[in-house]
Amino acid sequence: MKFENTVAALSTPYGRGAIAMIRMTGADAVRIASAVFRAKSGKTLHEIPSAHAVYGEFIYDGGVIDDGIVTVYRAPKSYTGEDMAELCCHGGMLVSSLVLRSLIDAGAAYAEGGEFTKRAFINGKLRLTSAEAIMDIIDAESVGALKLAGGANRGLLSDEAESIYNELKHLIASAYAYIDYPDEDMTDVSVTELKDHISALLSRAQTLKNSYKTGSAVCEGVRTVICGRPNVGKSSLLNMLTGEQTAIVTEIPGTTRDVVTGSILCGQVRLKLADTAGIRDTSDTVEEIGVAKAKQALEKAQLVLAVFDGGASPDKEEKELIDELKKLNIPVIAVINKTDLGGGDAYDGIFEHTVRICAKSGEGKEKITELAEKLFTGGKIDYDKPHLINGRQYAQVCRFIDCCSSALASLESGQTQDVACFDLEEALSAIAGLDGEEVRDDIVNEIFSKFCVGK
Repeated sequence: MKFENTVAALSTPYGRGAIAMIRMTGADAVRIASAVFRAKSGKTLHEIPSAHAVYGEFIYDGGVIDDGIVTVYRAPKSYTGEDMAELCCHGGMLVSSLVLRSLIDAGAAYAEGGEFTKRAFINGKLRLTSAEAIMDIIDAESVGALKLAGGANRGLLSDEAESIYNELKHLIASAYAYIDYPDEDMTDVSVTELKDHISALLSRAQTLKNSYKTGSAVCEGVRTVICGRPNVGKSSLLNMLTGEQTAIVTEIPGTTRDVVTGSILCGQVRLKLADTAGIRDTSDTVEEIGVAKAKQALEKAQLVLAVFDGGASPDKEEKELIDELKKLNIPVIAVINKTDLGGGDAYDGIFEHTVRICAKSGEGKEKITELAEKLFTGGKIDYDKPHLINGRQYAQVCRFIDCCSSALASLESGQTQDVACFDLEEALSAIAGLDGEEVRDDIVNEIFSKFCVGK
């Protein structure tokens, strides 16, 4: 696809540094760069071979303001698939701004966030999962997140999606070919064969779906709610886990009135912590709002740390909370606090996972973090296998599974192959959408809007 305008942006962080890079892409990239750069060799940028760098001077308002290097890339062998120029000057805030301003004055437009990678995707230089992985590489906060994003960028997920797509496409084509041309010498795809093929594809898709639990926990983080009745040590637990005085701690019940957040890394899994108000019946208007927010947080949680006072026993309100937590289809860790006071037996066995801690001394922190990581990774991550790492990818695979399951149900109920193929065509669209085929423009725009300017 040919874009009408040539765009430029500062690709390195704005501020003082050794080097700043300004990137430019579009049909006029070399011409515009030539207007603001003079090579010491006397050659013009039009004479410079693709993927070669040249040293020279940057011009602003008719005068030299800096020296540096320009690298020229020519279509289609560039990151975006278009002509590109990368201008490296010294990393002063003023000089980098003036070099960019010179490019704008010479005819370039300011690039939008993620426009370079978006053009690379639209021009077929990147698959969508690889483009998303680039953002995940930039945002990675752990080695695990970096490795998973790197695997997606290398094409692990793309290759699996393409393989499933090609197999399903061939299956649909074979079924339709026999139906449409029964007199030709074509092998019939029997109902049994079709069911076997669909089941095999479903198994592969289910493996991808299951990978999202780990991929999301590592790359996006786990929404983790700390809950319990007032004064059991919820805020103390948050402070213990974060290693900071994130929340106010007092002996007065109901101190926490709002949701207090923090974040910690448990091995390769990031927990996005939310300390909530103590859940109880109250006539205090402000505390009542806090309790409502606590319940709302639980509705969106992916992990719950249910805190209990080891020196007490469950009362009526706490038993009701325990019953509600058991209804959640997510992991719940019973955190029995105040082990320095002894007791806690009344809470043993309430949930599958139990950890005893003393939030005051920090005892038990490692047990929580180790258990949290194991719950979402199984104790080990296979970085050589494809993983779904965001909600969009997960939704596409779920749609694929639903469509294939519907096709299988049709065949099980006695329907013919052509009826099942209607659902299989929808499944084909879903798996194509996983890697950017048949994705709506508004979704593409939303994905790339999250990128920084210059990427």
